[in-house]
Amino acid sequence: MLLHVRHTSTYTYDGPVALNPHTLYLYPRTYPYQRLMAYELIIDPVPSKIVRNVDAEGNVQQVVFFHGPTHHLSVTADMSLQSDDFNSFDFVIFPFESKKLPGFRYEPGVEALLHPHLDRSTVTAEIELWARRMAAGANWDTIEFLSVLNRTIRSFTYETREHGAPLPPEQTLMNRHGSCRDYTVLFMAACRSLGLAARFVSGYLFGNPQQEHELHAWAEVYLPGAGWRGYDPTEGSVVNNRHIFLTSTARPELAAPITGSYSGSASATFTNELMISSDNAVEI
Repeated sequence: MLLHVRHTSTYTYDGPVALNPHTLYLYPRTYPYQRLMAYELIIDPVPSKIVRNVDAEGNVQQVVFFHGPTHHLSVTADMSLQSDDFNSFDFVIFPFESKKLPGFRYEPGVEALLHPHLDRSTVTAEIELWARRMAAGANWDTIEFLSVLNRTIRSFTYETREHGAPLPPEQTLMNRHGSCRDYTVLFMAACRSLGLAARFVSGYLFGNPQQEHELHAWAEVYLPGAGWRGYDPTEGSVVNNRHIFLTSTARPELAAPITGSYSGSASATFTNELMISSDNAVEI
């Protein structure tokens, strides 16, 4: 299917400000079953320069430079993507020993590359105990554990929190409620507690009315022989062709779609508008 996304972020200042360089993560990543067909970035005031880079984790990073004072900033990303249906479970874990937990191990060369995604700084004793109990209930089967973990977090009470960093994962576990980004960092911490590399993904989700008007977050787990595989604990499902990828990172705080600052004493207000639609026409 063909997916259309139009995402507008508007900042209004109650006095004149000078905009410092802003970094945007609003350009979709390409996956084997999803490709970008059209993209337009509209910014007001018109920037003096836009530099498009690939960052250290392979994401497209757009750095925007401005000149002159302004009372507002509007950023619109308009994109169309061909997103093909696929079987999320069409993979083979190899070596076969990786099918079981605990004792899950990556090959040394791969593990060195995955080191940032194995960071245990947010893993507490409570999270590890919780994860191990689920793994034991899943007979220490790697894929079954990931499915149980996904469904368990899905059973928490969802809340909308438009701004702010993800909550500490143990707080989400104790409270049994949170936003999609809170669910994602808890999922990541549980995976990392058992030696599974996990990363944070920011993007969009089509088909869920609750998520279609805000950015969405989910996790990816690196499985030997299968590579990065997506799990969405907010949906309680594996990632499919309704997910649109913007940024993936070992550190969730780096996934913000827009970061930047301004010089001046004015206060700012923020509004956000997101529209996602589908056209089943297939483009060749």
